[in-house]
Amino acid sequence: MSLLKTSLLDYAGAAVAAAANTDSNSSRLDMSGWDGVVFACTLTDSVATGVAALTVEQNSADSDSGMAAISGAVATATSAGNDDLNGKLLVVDVFRPTARYVQAVRTSSVANIAFGEVLAIRYRGRKAPTSQSSSTVAASTFTVGS
Repeated sequence: MSLLKTSLLDYAGAAVAAAANTDSNSSRLDMSGWDGVVFACTLTDSVATGVAALTVEQNSADSDSGMAAISGAVATATSAGNDDLNGKLLVVDVFRPTARYVQAVRTSSVANIAFGEVLAIRYRGRKAPTSQSSSTVAASTFTVGS
């Protein structure tokens, strides 16, 4: 089985500069034909007591207006000391969301947190993509080890 042949990878959001009040939405993804999605985001800088969160929201319409958090779909980390979250990931996996469109929301509070890019992997599609989207993936390959 190949991840490239059974899932669709998306670049869902650019990096966000350090702040204690970040509220940044990823691109909205259409889940029609897909069973689930994993959102992953790196943390690139953290200050002691800073709180970083990645929350997944859903909506029946392709719109920020009306997006609602999915119960339990949040990954949160608190920085115990300066730089201790640097290079770590926030990851949320949502299986069978009840609405067609989803997005990830990065938030920070208390002290500065800087976020890296957001990647999304839609999986278990009813029809696997023949190739990755050229609007997101510059090059991909699949090989079998020998």
